[in-house]
Amino acid sequence: MSVALKPSTADARLHEVFGVPVPELHAAATGADASPAVIRALELRQFLALAEEQVARVRDRVHDATAPDRDMDELVADQLRFDAQWLQAALDARDGYRAALGNLLRTMPAPADGPRPVQSAQHKITTSLPPTAAPAPQRAGAARARRP
Repeated sequence: MSVALKPSTADARLHEVFGVPVPELHAAATGADASPAVIRALELRQFLALAEEQVARVRDRVHDATAPDRDMDELVADQLRFDAQWLQAALDARDGYRAALGNLLRTMPAPADGPRPVQSAQHKITTSLPPTAAPAPQRAGAARARRP
């Protein structure tokens, strides 16, 4: 399945903001007069859809490995630790794509034919970085400039 056809948790929000379903947005993004905001939003949406698929794959693998009908002798702690790390990476990627898409939708200019719809709490996309995101490193010169 094409990544453009994979569903994502942002599809309803994109439909709300742009006023058309995601498949129609994809068709509009291929035209010569395609909006850069639409192109970027769809690109982030595709990344989000892939990250959400990764989360689901790891989740399903862990559920399968820990199913009540499985033989407990088949459990391997190292495999579960690896899956936990993989799940954390996939969740971090998903949260980062959600934040980037949310920021784009919040800051893009209003369309010429009227204001963008107000963001509803029901379809809100997270706009902050995940708690595991590291702060941006400071430049060495900037740190020295602040010293008395």
